[in-house]
Amino acid sequence: MHRFQPIARLLLPLLMLCGILPAAAQTAPQGPGTGPIELVAFGDSLSAGYGVGPGESFPEQLQAALSAKGYDVAVTNAGVSGDTTSGGLARLDWSVPQTADLVIVELGANDALRGIAPEIAEKNLGEILERLKARGTAVLLAGMLAPPNMGSDYAAAFDAIYERLADQYDVPLYPFFLDGVAADPALNQADHMHPNKQGVAVIVERMLPAVTQALDRIRPSAPGRDSAVSPTRG
Repeated sequence: MHRFQPIARLLLPLLMLCGILPAAAQTAPQGPGTGPIELVAFGDSLSAGYGVGPGESFPEQLQAALSAKGYDVAVTNAGVSGDTTSGGLARLDWSVPQTADLVIVELGANDALRGIAPEIAEKNLGEILERLKARGTAVLLAGMLAPPNMGSDYAAAFDAIYERLADQYDVPLYPFFLDGVAADPALNQADHMHPNKQGVAVIVERMLPAVTQALDRIRPSAPGRDSAVSPTRG
């Protein structure tokens, strides 16, 4: 993320001496901790914004909520509708830039809908977490629950993978991405699966403490450190 800074530090005195840099650039702070934190929402249609209008997707509403709290954060939408954990793993390297500071991993809903074996979803998510942690990227894992029609045995096996992965890779867990929204007709689109604008707002409101807590770990001096303590693990 800062690989060009050594060269910049060498050139800066010369540029200032020659009067090439304007005064504002000469006094601009350099080094880590400046500029917006890069947050990537990496998921499927639930985070991509399927069926909602401009400015209404999860990344966009999250950006607005964080900005309102004074956080200097740039939220990127890396959601792809229909993606499974296998699809997410396959596109991780080109969907999530190396410069990302925090990644919200929201995947698994389509695995459950398709009845994909929970152990496959767990393996894929585990590799995603492992790769991100190897980069030194902070992660917030968003959990998912299997739909009731998949049966109790499948649900028990699937639902447990997120807490297990959060423990294994030592990352904070937001237990259920659709908490407070799933099965509420007023908060979902006509397909009863994807949140509408109001549903996304509820997701953002409920998830915000976990996100700000993760941001404060990255840059402790960020505004909003008095945010409510998240009830999530981590």
